[in-house]
Amino acid sequence: MTENKIHSAEGVSSDTYRKTRVRHITQNFFLHIHASKVHPHSLKPTYTFGLGIVLGFLFIIMIITGSLLMSNYTPTVDHAYNSVKDIVHVIPGGRIVRNIHRLASHSMVILVFLHLLRVFFTGSYLGGRKSNWIIGVVMFVIVLLMSFSGYLLPWDQLSYWAVTIGSNIAASARELTDLLGITSAFDIGGFFQRILIGGDTVGQTALTRFFMLHVIFLPLTLIVLTSVHFWRIRKDGGLSKPDTVSVNKSEKIYSWPILMWVELAILISILAILVFLAFFIDAPLLEKANPIHPENPAKSPWYFLGIQELVSYSAFAGGLLVPVLFLVFLVSIPYRDRQNEYIGIWFSGKDGVRLTLYSLGLSLVTVLSQVLVMVKLGWLRDWFPGVSQWFVLLFNPATITVGIFVAFSIFVKRKTGSSRMSAIALFTTSVVALIIFTVIGIWFRGANWEFVVGG
Repeated sequence: MTENKIHSAEGVSSDTYRKTRVRHITQNFFLHIHASKVHPHSLKPTYTFGLGIVLGFLFIIMIITGSLLMSNYTPTVDHAYNSVKDIVHVIPGGRIVRNIHRLASHSMVILVFLHLLRVFFTGSYLGGRKSNWIIGVVMFVIVLLMSFSGYLLPWDQLSYWAVTIGSNIAASARELTDLLGITSAFDIGGFFQRILIGGDTVGQTALTRFFMLHVIFLPLTLIVLTSVHFWRIRKDGGLSKPDTVSVNKSEKIYSWPILMWVELAILISILAILVFLAFFIDAPLLEKANPIHPENPAKSPWYFLGIQELVSYSAFAGGLLVPVLFLVFLVSIPYRDRQNEYIGIWFSGKDGVRLTLYSLGLSLVTVLSQVLVMVKLGWLRDWFPGVSQWFVLLFNPATITVGIFVAFSIFVKRKTGSSRMSAIALFTTSVVALIIFTVIGIWFRGANWEFVVGG
């Protein structure tokens, strides 16, 4: 009996069944994102925590709520603030939609950071996946910029001065060019600032640029990158997994409908959580922006407060040098580390777990000891009032911290001979330091940027 004559239990020939399934695959958007089958290891909650798909859903929610907000928003300095007030107090459901949009935005910032940690600590950039790691790093930056670009749109005191601080950080290269005496001829800091806000101060040009970035350029860029990111996952054979995990095709399960129902449940859960929180957590809206009455302390958005903290030690080192070095390090990781035996293994085994803990401890001691010295004894200017600005630029908590971490990473490489362990050491110390500096900026900086408790 030929194969196309064989009938299933439901009375449908296997040939017809195959054709029906192929039609489902070719006509279903869901199955263009996912492979037709997935390995059970990819569905383990403790491996991916579903961070990637949650980020995708949050992005969709942001686009929908952002479109609703945009239809009632006027991007001019004269009307922006009042249009946001109308959204909150006049338009039915406007307050909830705005709250959901803000919660989704901040959640994306947190989760894209956690997703970066997950991918790194499971070695998921190994095994020929370096291009997707780099795409992910770019997406991380885009998510930060997308959230930052939306920060100015309410045009209240909080947003105005936060973006003003951000623009000053963009101009941080002036500390170096001033020392070199070339600012008048080569003002790279001013160039970055003008690119960002269109001038020396935040005004209509800045609002227009941020609006266009937030609603057109950055979302479209993220859509393209997300599409390529998912495509690369499929191209690279699905999510990473250890070599010890069987790749027997018979063990794989169909994405449709099993995975679809799982993801639908995740989407409903996300919506339920955001709607619930939106009733109790309001997006802030202070007085209308007033350029002649600055907030004290004037703080950047919370996810840039770690950089603002570093800038308070040295504008150039904290605002440009250290962030650029960190991004260069992230991009270079898959080129420096090619030990594919660690792919899909959390922390690369027991040795990696110990090293991660040692790195965490080193970062805590390095950062907190310097902060304690500054709080109790001050820093170079307090000890040597006439010290050259070059010493302040070269020797500050930002540069000293980087130097210690790089030296530790080199030590680990020489001791273990492992590029993976060296990468874990530098990545862990850097991330922990970033978190500590961010926490300090959020809770321990008060008026005039003085150290306080609960700033």
